Amino acid sequence: MPALLPVHPARRRPSWKSVRATRSERIRPLPGDHLIGRPIESLTHAITIEGSPADVWPWLVQMGAGSRAGWYSYDFLDNGRRPSAERLVPELQKIDIGSVFPAMPGVTEGFVVLRFEPCRFLTLGWLSPTGIPLVTWTFALDETHPGQTRLLVRARGDRRHRLWLLPPWLTARVMRAVHFVMQRKQLIGIAERAERAPASGGDVERAARRTKEAA
Repeated sequence: MPALLPVHPARRRPSWKSVRATRSERIRPLPGDHLIGRPIESLTHAITIEGSPADVWPWLVQMGAGSRAGWYSYDFLDNGRRPSAERLVPELQKIDIGSVFPAMPGVTEGFVVLRFEPCRFLTLGWLSPTGIPLVTWTFALDETHPGQTRLLVRARGDRRHRLWLLPPWLTARVMRAVHFVMQRKQLIGIAERAERAPASGGDVERAARRTKEAA
């Protein structure tokens, strides 16, 4: 079983958080937008986290189902009922371009790391058989005040992307509804973990440096 970093003393946090992005956040360009120029849908959500980008980043890079940390969303839907990790896993802090975050336990398909800059942004993509991104999923970190981070998440779908062979207009509506439910749960899950267990451990700092060197 991978080693786990100790949990730091809990921080006081509100019981409810908004994931609503502002208008300026919704129209703001984010890394990865250019990979899908004319999306069938572009969905942006955001959350304010009481912690620095360095506190939040390690929770992002260890995402993925199965042997990874989970998606911090509804585990019975996207992680085979296995609870998402509540602690940081140093062995999962190393990512490279092309690293795969499995979508579900027991499968090799998943979101591929397309671009990243440690503590700044992470862009994942779901690729077609020819390697063209059908979906991009970007997590961007802004330090709005010292020790406070605004986490923006944007999902964009290519017009060739189809859910269950649905027509484009219906695909967009289904994507919007399903994505909001799962994304809201994930953002709150990330915020709760980052606020409860800030990433100040030496192992994570060394892993972040290795990730930066590989970028």
